[in-house]
Amino acid sequence: MSQSSDPATAAASARSAFRSAAEPVSDCGLVGMAAALAEGSVSARQLTEQALLRIAAAQPDLNAFRTVRAEAALAEADAADRRLAAGERLPLLGVPLAVKDDMDVAGEPTAFGCAGSFAPKTADSEAVRRLRAAGAVIVGKTQTPELGQWPFTEGGAFGATRNPWNRSYTPGGSSGGSAAAVAAGLVPAALGSDGAGSVRIPAAWTHLVGVKPQRGRISTWPEPESFNGLTVNGVLARTVADAALLLDAASGAHPEDLHRPARICAVEAARRTPRRLRIALSFVMAFTATPKSLDPEVRSAVERLAARLESLGHEVIAEDPRYGPIGLTFVPRATSGVRDWAERAPDPALLDPRTREAVRTGRLLGGLPLRVSRRAESLLRRRVGEIFGRFDVVLTPTTATPPLRIGALAGMGAMATDRAMIAACPYAWTWNVLGWPGVNIPAGLTDDGLPMGAQLLGPADSEPLLLALAAQVEAAEDWAARRPGRGGAAGAAGTGRAGRNAEGGPP
Repeated sequence: MSQSSDPATAAASARSAFRSAAEPVSDCGLVGMAAALAEGSVSARQLTEQALLRIAAAQPDLNAFRTVRAEAALAEADAADRRLAAGERLPLLGVPLAVKDDMDVAGEPTAFGCAGSFAPKTADSEAVRRLRAAGAVIVGKTQTPELGQWPFTEGGAFGATRNPWNRSYTPGGSSGGSAAAVAAGLVPAALGSDGAGSVRIPAAWTHLVGVKPQRGRISTWPEPESFNGLTVNGVLARTVADAALLLDAASGAHPEDLHRPARICAVEAARRTPRRLRIALSFVMAFTATPKSLDPEVRSAVERLAARLESLGHEVIAEDPRYGPIGLTFVPRATSGVRDWAERAPDPALLDPRTREAVRTGRLLGGLPLRVSRRAESLLRRRVGEIFGRFDVVLTPTTATPPLRIGALAGMGAMATDRAMIAACPYAWTWNVLGWPGVNIPAGLTDDGLPMGAQLLGPADSEPLLLALAAQVEAAEDWAARRPGRGGAAGAAGTGRAGRNAEGGPP
């Protein structure tokens, strides 16, 4: 179990960090910040002011935020301080957090990566409402590519969001803004969403824990379900304990949600040591009729983690899930979802040409093909789920490649973009079709200092087991100690492939 899972240790760590001017407040993490606030070592206003200063300083470079709520966040922090002074205690009371810009925050627009003038929302989404109910201060909304379609966070509406480990590379997508903000220490944790790996991919490429929970675990309301059930809301954090705390705070259904899984306690799960597990190590990629291959450095990193799991007492055996024709069911659901979201854009002419092509495809596939795709899900669950009759967890790469360079997919047509992103990210999307949980854990850095990740995948409602296993690996790996610019990372001034920009000069 990671030390950050223990409240006393977390509080002591928080006190030490706050007393040292050399250590940024963000080093405390979510658990540490919450503990320090509860014991009065720091105020919510102090934390929020420091978060806003760090965001302002980083924004011209990283471009992690679409909206910064400076005045509103400070008012929320002052209110939190009054509640803390009165003796009130809540899991996140006074902690500054960020949410992805596909989630509604009252008084702010939800542009979801699009250009144009969007009207401010009149109410919070259910996930944001639950964060507020837990006491969180919402400092802003993070960048996402247009309608969350791509594993990079770039667009004509906002420019490019950059990876804190190396500014020449993308943090991934579509929750790239949230990942960049957490990896850079601007906020201790953030919400993202995952429709084809959009939490797990940026977590892998920024050295974070990324949890894609069971469908419905975190409400997508005001959408009864998002992207025809493909997309779920998830969390990004540096440690399993932080991710579990945020997951518990954000979880819960709206009365009109279509999916309502039984409640879990992620925090308790992350504190448990898992029993000896049978783990299937798989490098197979589901059929997509497009070329793809696994980068040797990524494969080596995942094999190293498999050896780590064996050293922790688990049995790891090479075995592949039977994915079958799962890819045929993804496209109708995804493109129909793009079609539905695109109808909300204030000026469709401002949409990326690739988005307009997806909209056309969604119109063609939005009838019978979509209905057949939805009906096929139960059959696919039985087919793929067969492996869980023999294994407890499946371990795979999260992506097939290390992070892509900024602009690597810019200017491509729709088909070329699809082929390129499938080649880079062929491992994550299958679990979105099934609606099951998956957790990205850091797998180390390439020789050039770029992060890589691995997925722990389970059947329905298996988040407690996955989090317990992730926490056990974290305690052995101590990955949170490695941060951009520290712990051997190339950072913004590294050497080799990761230390040069597209023009060949320093990033």
